[in-house]
Amino acid sequence: MIISGAAFHCHAVAMLGGHARTFRIPDAEEGTMKTFVLAVAFGLAAGPAFASCKSEAAAKKLAGAALTSFMTKCERDATAACETDSQAKKLAGAAKTSHMKKCVTDAVGN
Repeated sequence: MIISGAAFHCHAVAMLGGHARTFRIPDAEEGTMKTFVLAVAFGLAAGPAFASCKSEAAAKKLAGAALTSFMTKCERDATAACETDSQAKKLAGAAKTSHMKKCVTDAVGN
């Protein structure tokens, strides 16, 4: 189902019997529809982008060499992602160091 909205009207498009059908949603329901779409969007955005390395390792029940390998790769990936974030935020010096430390620690789950 595809939902689109504009300032004064809303339409829902659904595939029925192999054909796309467009349905007009009355203006009285428009606010409800927009509220629903925004709630879903914020709900998806509010969830963590990824769980911490430690929680992922625990969920996968890793131990020994597999755990060590997973944690090393996960920390390396987290460091790269945090470095990219630091560059996007144009951080340098102590601000970058602080950001990197917190970012990697949060991602790894220490």
